Amino acid sequence: MSSQAAASPSFRFGQVVIGPPGSGKTTYCRGMQEFLGQLGRKVVVVNMDPANEGLPYSCAVDISELVTLDDVMEGLKLGPNGGLLYCMEYLEANLDWLEKKLQQYSDFYFLFDCPGQVELYTHQSSVKNIFSQLAKWNFRLAAVHLVDSHYCADPAKFISVLCTSLSTMLHVELPHVNVLSKMDLIEQYGKLAFNLDFYTEVMDLTYLLDHLASDPFFKKFHHLNEKLAEVIQDYSLVTFVPLNVQDKDSMTQVLRTVDKANGYCYGDLEERNLQAMMSAAVGADFQFDSTLGAQERYVTTSEKTIEEEMMDLSVSQHK
Repeated sequence: MSSQAAASPSFRFGQVVIGPPGSGKTTYCRGMQEFLGQLGRKVVVVNMDPANEGLPYSCAVDISELVTLDDVMEGLKLGPNGGLLYCMEYLEANLDWLEKKLQQYSDFYFLFDCPGQVELYTHQSSVKNIFSQLAKWNFRLAAVHLVDSHYCADPAKFISVLCTSLSTMLHVELPHVNVLSKMDLIEQYGKLAFNLDFYTEVMDLTYLLDHLASDPFFKKFHHLNEKLAEVIQDYSLVTFVPLNVQDKDSMTQVLRTVDKANGYCYGDLEERNLQAMMSAAVGADFQFDSTLGAQERYVTTSEKTIEEEMMDLSVSQHK
């Protein structure tokens, strides 16, 4: 008995998946659960959203066993937003229930599928306090903040997304990975004003402001937008990782970033170095269809690295 206790990991690693409604959190959790399973990790998905119904993934812990949004709205005569705030406060007041549920999975990797209400991560404290308590229970978590990539096609919405992401990062107080989701659909919303790298790396936003000033409606708000851009760039915290949940290379890129953020790749319980992870990924039989990454469409030839150009030259010479 003592040897088993000594072998149990001192830390439990995982992700808290947050983001606005419709950003693809539940789809991400399902895809990441399958992806990690193919890599050989034991994965537990925890549904933290009391409004989630008909979950598409195998859920080990479900908050609906404790409280549901429909019951709160009906019993307390609250709307969906107020009801969701109450549910999170109720979970915070009953953390012993959550602790008991999570104790059954001591050596698993955790995916927490969280509600989509933005106020929970920018103003209200219940979710933040729950995350803090998880840290006290030796969870090492990274926040994966999903944002729909179609906002890149609208400069005004993109600036709004940047402000929301920055506010969330400062309020939640976890290692943070911002993700542009649904990259396979980005072309449906029109051609981007700049290359994709401009949006993922959040480069000089003055170019975006100039583009925004061409719109007569936003022209009068130029000074306000300029100050918002200054706040974002002064903090210099917000960047994005593009994600197509159906593409294994894209999922690998996100997972590598998250594993660095929560410290999983530095653990010693099993081989967690990035090289071993990549080797396993290459040999795994994934259940994803191969799709053309949207990012490649926005990378020009001039942006190739010297190494890529040398490789192209070498291939052509052999031919």
